[in-house]
Amino acid sequence: MHPSDQTRTAPGSRLRLWGHALATAVAPLAVMTAVAALGLWAAGAASLPEGAFPYVLAATVLLAVGVPLDLTGSAAFVAEAQGGITALPLSVTLVGALVMGAVFVHPLRRHALVRPAELAGRAARTALFWLLLLLLVRQFAQHTFTVPTGDSLLDQLGNIFGAAPTVGFRAAALPTVGIGLLWLCGVLLLTFLIARRAPLPARLLRIHATVRPAGHAVLTLLMVYVVLGLIAGLVSAATDGHPRDTLAVLLLALPNLSWIALGIGLGGSWHGHSAGSIGLPIPEPLASVLQASRTRDVTLDLSSLGQQDGRSWLLLVLAALLLVLTGIGAAWHSPGRLPLWRHALHLAVAMALAMLVTGLLTGISAEFGLSLLGLNSGAGSLHLSPDLLLSVPLGALWGAAVGLLGGFLAPKGGGRNSPRSGGQSS
Repeated sequence: MHPSDQTRTAPGSRLRLWGHALATAVAPLAVMTAVAALGLWAAGAASLPEGAFPYVLAATVLLAVGVPLDLTGSAAFVAEAQGGITALPLSVTLVGALVMGAVFVHPLRRHALVRPAELAGRAARTALFWLLLLLLVRQFAQHTFTVPTGDSLLDQLGNIFGAAPTVGFRAAALPTVGIGLLWLCGVLLLTFLIARRAPLPARLLRIHATVRPAGHAVLTLLMVYVVLGLIAGLVSAATDGHPRDTLAVLLLALPNLSWIALGIGLGGSWHGHSAGSIGLPIPEPLASVLQASRTRDVTLDLSSLGQQDGRSWLLLVLAALLLVLTGIGAAWHSPGRLPLWRHALHLAVAMALAMLVTGLLTGISAEFGLSLLGLNSGAGSLHLSPDLLLSVPLGALWGAAVGLLGGFLAPKGGGRNSPRSGGQSS
């Protein structure tokens, strides 16, 4: 190519890079907004007073990225209260992460290798647009509601003297930027460590033989649980007489419940309680366990769920079956001649990390605030936290066991990756 041609095409190439970065930031945010809007509509948020729906929608998108909301309530000098929400609507989070990873990798998918400088440049441009968009969303993620007292005279006096009780939410700028950047880095890191179509710098090709087979198999396991939960939810929506409540769960919190089901099936546990009107429709056995005590935490595990519904014990059978398939899948995509103990080690680490991450993601802490997200008009609280000291070692033990079994059962050729290819899948 003539030098002048190169000069003319260089700006076009740079423009395409910036355009791709913009698309990588806009696409996941658009999908997250759509899913959150449908979920909030199903939960009844469209009928919120004072035109609050778009503000609640913006707040839900920020929650999906992990940005906490500060909740405030006041009645001038008469009363004042504060609370907060730390909870991830993981249905919104998951679709956003999948779309961002897919769009980011798309122009690189035909390359076996990628230069570190090129990868860093693409990530930096995407981060710039992503943070600017999140700060724009934050401008809408704040609203204040006037709370009626039930007494018309008091309501009139409150409006006259500016002492009407109010409750509202807002997101701070610094957490929005910091947590938003961490979210982006986490999504891109997982994409390149686990996705088999994502190219890597030459120095990291050995990840194909270590991280990717086990990581991809465990990611597939998590997605299978989400799909099974979706199927069960759709059947429930068609038969239980409360389709909108069920759709709200599917569109806002499907992975939350699916991954809790996985952890409980492995023998793990969560601790928590609910009180008042928490506003989040959840399965009856789970609600019954959490509401057993309104003043102290109760244990959510196979035993407590089984006491409410005997079918809960099927979670153990399902987890065992799917984990065996996960072990076989990981071994199938691992390099040939890999020792059995390596299969066990890789899957043990992957499962331990999966239990750690899903445990942290499914934790909930909310004080009287879920009603602000359009899920209920009352006040209440919901707290749920994982027992990581139990679930993480259990994940490692299960991973080691099925890694050994998978390495023994997997076919010894054909579909398995060779050391020469480094496990690259087209």
